Amino acid sequence: MHYTVVERELELKLVLSPEHSVAVPARLVYSTEDPYAVHIAFHINSDQPVNWTFARELLVEGVFRPCGQGDVRVWPAKAEGRSVVLMALSSPDGEALLEAPAAQVSAWLERTLRVVPPGSEGEQLGIDHALDQLLAR
Repeated sequence: MHYTVVERELELKLVLSPEHSVAVPARLVYSTEDPYAVHIAFHINSDQPVNWTFARELLVEGVFRPCGQGDVRVWPAKAEGRSVVLMALSSPDGEALLEAPAAQVSAWLERTLRVVPPGSEGEQLGIDHALDQLLAR
């Protein structure tokens, strides 16, 4: 099966305090192999990137209004006069607040939504085809 991948390199900011942040190179990845999820790899000072996976729908909604609970929360904001998307990530290893440029995230999300429109994610999984083959036996 052929899968489509939509990627975007961008620079995020790791917010350490209201006055201080650190640039963090990152890669956004969406694949039709996992149509409900987005993957973000943060390239920090380590051999391997830090990877996070969460629902694409959460990021889509978070561009417009606060959403999420628990480990991943996303909301729009303004920083230095620019529109940004804030992502609060929490794990047993720690917490991080990341700031992403809203225009770049939105453009990348639009590309993913053209590849797999909302509501059609299940079609990418081939479940109906697999069930048809199973029941045909």
